Amino acid sequence: MPATTPRGTRRGSPQLRLRIGFVVIAMVLSVFGARLVQLQGIDPNSYAEMAAAEGLVEVDLPATRGQIMDRNGEPLADSIDGMMVVADPRLTDDDAADLAAFLYRKLGVDYVSTLAKLRAHQTEQGVEARFEYIARRVPATIATEVVEEADSKGYQGLDTRRDPLRDYPAGDVAANLVGFMGTDEPLAGLERTFDKELSGVDGSTRYEVGSGNRLPLGESTITEPVDGKDLRTTLDTKLQWYAQRVIRETVENARAESGFAIVMDSRTGELLAVADDPTYDPNEPTASAKADLGSRALQDVYEPGSVQKVLTASSLLDLGLVTPRTKIVVPSDLPRDGRVIHDWFTHGTIRLTLTGAIAQSSNIGTVLAADRFKDGQLFRYLRQFGLGKPTRIGVRGETKGLLPRLSEWTSQLEDRIDFGQSLSVNGVQMAAAVNTIANGGVRVSPSLIKGSATSDDGRPVGTDHATHTRVVSEQAAKQTALMMERVVDPDVGVAPGAAVPGYRVAGKTGTAQRVGEECGCYDGTFTVSFAGFAPADDPRFTIYVVVQNPRNGGGGGSVAGPAFAKIMSYALRRYGVPPTGTQPSRLPVEW
Repeated sequence: MPATTPRGTRRGSPQLRLRIGFVVIAMVLSVFGARLVQLQGIDPNSYAEMAAAEGLVEVDLPATRGQIMDRNGEPLADSIDGMMVVADPRLTDDDAADLAAFLYRKLGVDYVSTLAKLRAHQTEQGVEARFEYIARRVPATIATEVVEEADSKGYQGLDTRRDPLRDYPAGDVAANLVGFMGTDEPLAGLERTFDKELSGVDGSTRYEVGSGNRLPLGESTITEPVDGKDLRTTLDTKLQWYAQRVIRETVENARAESGFAIVMDSRTGELLAVADDPTYDPNEPTASAKADLGSRALQDVYEPGSVQKVLTASSLLDLGLVTPRTKIVVPSDLPRDGRVIHDWFTHGTIRLTLTGAIAQSSNIGTVLAADRFKDGQLFRYLRQFGLGKPTRIGVRGETKGLLPRLSEWTSQLEDRIDFGQSLSVNGVQMAAAVNTIANGGVRVSPSLIKGSATSDDGRPVGTDHATHTRVVSEQAAKQTALMMERVVDPDVGVAPGAAVPGYRVAGKTGTAQRVGEECGCYDGTFTVSFAGFAPADDPRFTIYVVVQNPRNGGGGGSVAGPAFAKIMSYALRRYGVPPTGTQPSRLPVEW
């Protein structure tokens, strides 16, 4: 008998079972697909935050800041090993108050803000915080000791990360130019001007943590930092150090307010030293007065006084209006347009050559010689010498000085400008003007940066961009230098203390009244200075020394002249410049 299917039992169709299976699978896949769309497309941020709450940490990887170096590669600013101290608030919450007090004692961090970071809290995104910066730019040894001591006391949740620390190994050497860093940003000097090139680009890393530790097999991504570029200056650290010590001694001995000394390569315009006093230590900038943190050689504005006579005389020579032997009858005083011009020394009527007017620094003799100018001629020469325009060497806050507009010139104003009053300069600007005479009548723009760099205002600066402008003829420059030699002659000049034994020196003193900030008038204080170059017949260095308000009664020859001689002597020896062996100028000073 054939088998029969038991009653009550029914086999479904295979096609039906397949259809039902496909429907179930489709439903499951639809649920997963919808979830994936939600995670990746609709609200990815909220789920990333949820993942972070489960233990994802993102940490900055600081780039190493570029060095600032002198011309020989000696570091003036460097980045050394440093660390940041960080905390995981989930682990520090239980001991937050005690730990905050501990960190205040050890690192000097603010107690209240540190306490808030150490307590468990949510970030601005609404997730539980797992990472907080406690202190930045901490020396590596100190950071390590603090974390180890905290661990030994039973405090959990502190750790360290690499965080390069800015250091100034040369101390106060060139500090007024180099500047300094704050915790997270540059605050002054080259550090600030060239921050974009020096800073580089920070990287970051993202990883999972569990129980306060990084999970070896957890999520981990990293973007490597790009280190900053080095910045090489034209400065010579050893010469800079020596110039700073000389100007400090000069300021102290003269009981003066301040001073600076500039050393320039006569041929290239490169600044080998820009020494300011008072100065400061960029490792501890807050220990010094704010007024001492910038460079007075570029940021102060003052009247140059009789150093200006070099520019007046060379312009006259270039126009062929005078010679070094031009005869001038110099009265005891000179009435001009309702005012009387005097010389710094008392005399009757004397007979000086133009050389004598320079050697004796006669205001009256200079004004009488300058009467030969036609309207506008001196103004145009002074502009070519670079007056009234910033040098743009890459120092923030540089003043452009003040050269009155030609439309403002009166005969009385021009008389005062002839001998260096009623116009203002900055130190580097005036040094470059005098260096034009040393460089055979060609003004080479001063440089502080070797090669090329871009300042924060987008300007390219450096030796690669130096300009050369013919201002006066080579003959006029040579004649001016011969006249300037007589200034340091012990028999006829006013600055024998500026002489350098064995070398021919050309120079010029300056003494000018200062304009007081409160009254806007001459207040009885003075700027004294000396500018010159050597060897006079084959110049290698131009040096300009300025001292503000000496209280010992000295002038440019007695205060600034000896400082010039010391710095020039050192520079000549350091660079192995031999004497030329030729005879010094013997141009007549009287007739």
